[in-house]
Amino acid sequence: MTSFAESRDITPPRFDKRQNTQVFHGVTLSDDYAWLRAENWREALQDPDALPEEIRAALEAENTYTEAALKPLAPLAERLKQEMIARMDATDSDPPARDGAWLYYNRFRENGQHQLICRKAPDGDEIVLLDGDRCAEGLDYFCLGDAVHSPDHRRLAWSRDERGSELQKISCRDLATGLDGEDVVENADGAIVWTCDSHGFLYTRVDEDFRTCAVLLHRIGEDPATDTLLFEEKDPGLFVHLRGARSRRHAIVNVSDHDCSESWLIDLADPTAPPRLVIPRRPGLIYDVEPGLDRLFLRTNADNAFDFKLLSIALDELSQASDPARWREEAPHRPGKAIFNAAVFADYLVWLERENCRPRLVAKPLTEPRDGAPFVVEFDAPALHLRLEPNFEFHDPVVRVTFSTPIDPDRTYDIDLRSGARTLVKTRRVPSGHDPARYQTRLDWAEAPDGARVPLTLIWRKDRAPGPGPLLLYGYGAYGVALPARFDETRFSLIDRGFVYAIAHVRGGGELGERWKLAGKMAAKPNTFSDYIACARHLCALGLTEPGKIVAEGGSAGGLLMGAIANLAPELFGGVLAEVPFVDVLNTICDDTLPLTPPEWQEWGNPIEDRAVFELIRSYSPYDNVRAQAYPAMLIEAGLTDPRVTYWEPAKWAQKLRETMTGGGPILLKTNMEAGHGGAAGRFDELEDIAWRFAFAIEAVSASSS
Repeated sequence: MTSFAESRDITPPRFDKRQNTQVFHGVTLSDDYAWLRAENWREALQDPDALPEEIRAALEAENTYTEAALKPLAPLAERLKQEMIARMDATDSDPPARDGAWLYYNRFRENGQHQLICRKAPDGDEIVLLDGDRCAEGLDYFCLGDAVHSPDHRRLAWSRDERGSELQKISCRDLATGLDGEDVVENADGAIVWTCDSHGFLYTRVDEDFRTCAVLLHRIGEDPATDTLLFEEKDPGLFVHLRGARSRRHAIVNVSDHDCSESWLIDLADPTAPPRLVIPRRPGLIYDVEPGLDRLFLRTNADNAFDFKLLSIALDELSQASDPARWREEAPHRPGKAIFNAAVFADYLVWLERENCRPRLVAKPLTEPRDGAPFVVEFDAPALHLRLEPNFEFHDPVVRVTFSTPIDPDRTYDIDLRSGARTLVKTRRVPSGHDPARYQTRLDWAEAPDGARVPLTLIWRKDRAPGPGPLLLYGYGAYGVALPARFDETRFSLIDRGFVYAIAHVRGGGELGERWKLAGKMAAKPNTFSDYIACARHLCALGLTEPGKIVAEGGSAGGLLMGAIANLAPELFGGVLAEVPFVDVLNTICDDTLPLTPPEWQEWGNPIEDRAVFELIRSYSPYDNVRAQAYPAMLIEAGLTDPRVTYWEPAKWAQKLRETMTGGGPILLKTNMEAGHGGAAGRFDELEDIAWRFAFAIEAVSASSS
């Protein structure tokens, strides 16, 4: 395996090895790089300047090495970035959504990094309510969160993250003056729900362990220190999430981990009244709710409905929700047809369901007669993505949905639920030009070692040279997340250079329903890794690529996948792109003082209490399984203020790889010193990161075949 940095006179940084041991179940774990975890890491996540100088110097040495190693690729990266910018609609704007007398929408200005929040009267001029670019001025990092107008349209509550640590501030703007009040809410997660009287809003507090733990009421103009506590969850293994109902009569508080959930309703006309519990939590029960006019609708896996069903109950009978006779079935459980999203209108219930990776929209009337067949909206394509869009008008029976395929840009439709008529309200522009007829996409299937059929989305140019060529294989496979087969204009910078772009829908994801998710978590987690490797080998067997010409890519839990497959089958890959990779799994899941560890036990198991879980995680944890073998070239990315995958995980991994490997590489670590889990927040900064990844991918497969 040839390294594209072999000919350069560049020496990677080597960190001190300092003995550190822990004992679990009689097994001693040694970690020579544990010192990279700052003792004041909580403080450093919120204030990067607080990071100890020794650790900062180590991370900056890695950045200097990576910059030097990638410097020859700078012209290619710049070309790629300019291609992506040329495909981007510089003044992209959402189709306006009506709310009363106003049309609300978000848009970008040309050369702007961040969105503008706007509104206008149907026949009036645009009013910019919030200028994201101006808000970001002077800040190293800025990410706009929620921006929600009040029911009386006089105020705008808006949130932003100024560190990348996902701790958001909320301000309230008087839309008559354009000025924010001095009452700034700190340490929120960014969600905002207005009260009916427009005099206050609800928000979610984040605790010192970066866990969403409580819902509070803030009254406009008052000191946030006096905000009213409405709901609190003290179990550190559970997270609190807040959203507003479409009817705007209730706020919905969802409390969940990866195994169970429960929901509470807060009356937005009387927010300090006690919240109403829908169904108490119990192991294995997952549900979410949406109130209508007089009924509450529930999507649930109760009674072994593993792919979910829809039920409803009268709101005035909620106190009797434990009685099954009070519930009405709205959509039955159908194995293999997973209901994954639902919305309620005054007279209609709509939902998205997925079968064999293909989503479709279904609508059902809530008024008489109710016994007719549901109205189904299907789009014809080999692979496709559907997304429900925001719609303020609860009583208007029009649902807004965006459709795309891997080769067809987004098209947004308003669908009249009474007639089924579709009105096209937006087509995504690609200014530099895009002809879908030049490309091809399909859904393929690979066979895993245990016989499971693993779906693969493939995209390539029709005039691609025949025979094995370069290929990027993206994967994730955790938490039931389904990777969408959507349009992404950045990918064509690889596809137009002869790459096949492939997405491996491995077990642990939600592409084939809840059972697919369960088949890649806890004791079944190794299926995620074997599925991905089976996909890579299947693509070689098809003649689309060959070992050494595949670039693997994944981030976060998908970064765990990258670390695992690099240990298990390094010979298949010419390069690995690992973004904020969760690779120090054993140490992290054995440390209950870290923010995400207790809730993560429902995804991975609890290795502190269960030796079998400990041994299983120990068998695949990428950091613990680095071995003396040649590794592909790797570009590893981290975020200094990342509370999900802390910066020291990828830093430790990079050092251990270099120390142990017998050849290959290079191993490059790039830590964003001003951002967190989501990376760069501005749209052009994000394109620059993608351009560097793609330049690395192109060079990695070129070097591996030389």
